Amino acid sequence: MTTPRTIRFKLNGRSVSADIMPHETIVDMLTQRFDLKGARESCGQGLCGCCTVNIDGMAVSGCLSLAWFLDGKDVQTIEGVANGATLDPVQQAFIEAGAFQCGFCTPGFIMMVRQLLDLHPDPTEDQMRHFLTGNLCRCSAYPEIIDAVKIAVAKRAELAHLVA
Repeated sequence: MTTPRTIRFKLNGRSVSADIMPHETIVDMLTQRFDLKGARESCGQGLCGCCTVNIDGMAVSGCLSLAWFLDGKDVQTIEGVANGATLDPVQQAFIEAGAFQCGFCTPGFIMMVRQLLDLHPDPTEDQMRHFLTGNLCRCSAYPEIIDAVKIAVAKRAELAHLVA
């Protein structure tokens, strides 16, 4: 018989705790314990990017990672990206570029693009394509997603200029 374990972590900026089973994945925990549906299990193998969450600044496949891994960590999901009613520049860029159709993969792409731009504020198109190879879009919105990354680069640069 397995026993639940209590973990404590930050979720989208607030301290939380959860009683989890040792085999429970991050996606399952987020969905079942916190009613967060943005990170979705699609392939169950970490190949599609639909389950992407950010843990301590790094994008992670939530379908492959166990929830106990979050103990003491800082976790951000797509639900925590916007600042109230103000969308993150990457979210806004996806809207402006029409970089989604069904929207199933969009949260994972947004989380990956945010990490890409944190690591490479002005990526080349080859860097964009390479970085996003772990995300799949079944609707084939890839050209629009690359356009969204370019728009997001400009939006972030504009924000940085305003802050400076």
